[in-house]
Amino acid sequence: MTTPAPADPTVAPRTRLIRTPNERVFLHVLVNTAAANITTSYLWFALTFWVYLVTLLVPEERHANANGLVGTVQGIAFIITSVFSGLSVGPLGMGWTLLIAIVATAIAGVHLLLLRIPEEQPAASVGRGVDLRGAITAVRLAPGLFALIIFSTFNNLIGGVYIALMDPYGLTLFSVEAWGTVFGVAATGFIVGGVLIARFGLGRNPIRTMLLVVAGMGLLGALFTIRDWWLLYAVGIWLYMALVPAVEAAEQTVIQKVVPYGSQGRVFGFAAAFESAAAPITAFLIAPIAEFWVIPYMETPSGQQTWGWLLGDGEARGIALVFVFAGLAMVVSALLAFATRSYRLITEQYRTAPETPSQTESETETERTPAP
Repeated sequence: MTTPAPADPTVAPRTRLIRTPNERVFLHVLVNTAAANITTSYLWFALTFWVYLVTLLVPEERHANANGLVGTVQGIAFIITSVFSGLSVGPLGMGWTLLIAIVATAIAGVHLLLLRIPEEQPAASVGRGVDLRGAITAVRLAPGLFALIIFSTFNNLIGGVYIALMDPYGLTLFSVEAWGTVFGVAATGFIVGGVLIARFGLGRNPIRTMLLVVAGMGLLGALFTIRDWWLLYAVGIWLYMALVPAVEAAEQTVIQKVVPYGSQGRVFGFAAAFESAAAPITAFLIAPIAEFWVIPYMETPSGQQTWGWLLGDGEARGIALVFVFAGLAMVVSALLAFATRSYRLITEQYRTAPETPSQTESETETERTPAP
């Protein structure tokens, strides 16, 4: 009879994940985390559409400024949730943190109930379910708008590179605690960028502004890791984030001008579905490419000799190389867009679209008009 070989103590036995009551609780926590993320993301998208009631409440000439304020508010929310939530979990624990979140959500809901939105009863939609055909029709009615959505989607694809690799690169320069603080401070760029748009607007041609800003973002993304310097990276991220609200506000301002108000919800939803799906796809793909190909290549003598003149010495030169090419792709795509027929079409559409007075303006005119 053959005696079985002794188990290798250095190799973990292959067993089921769920073996103990604590591991079963862990599984429940995972399910709860997934559900919480889904519901909060669902609510976030709903609030994103809700906040663009700016179309209804703000005069058209101030849409760009109002959209900038939206970016500022989202930046503030990002900082609070990313920094203060961590600080509350430590000293207060998860119970109090959840209670604070629930109470804050309830207060926000009650506040909305007290507001009066001067909106007429919306017309009933034809058919049932998701009106994808209606959304596509609304987009096609504005020449060049579909190309704008495609460009924003491509821009988000490239942005997924930074989403996937920004944290790993930052952790090569900072400790975990320091990186969290640096990233929280850098996120104030969202606020500053939104405030600047709220103050100065986007100019006569928001599409031109958007393309120039995207080119600037690409240049920043290509340069803020060319040397292994923490200050260069921190300042570069701050400037990058300060430009993000301009891109988002420009697209929203154009849609609000060239799409009839009754169709804007469909167009916003259609654009968000495409654009929000782009970055996670790239983030999912680029991480293994960088880990298993680009980073090992940059650690070889050949990689260092080929790119050392540009990227210098230091850790994570492979991630820096990915950032360089992603940023240059963003610059090239933005500059090429200026030469396209779609750019000229959407620019002309924005310039010649009739101005639609906001509901508040209509009410003011009604109040000023004397009764017959």
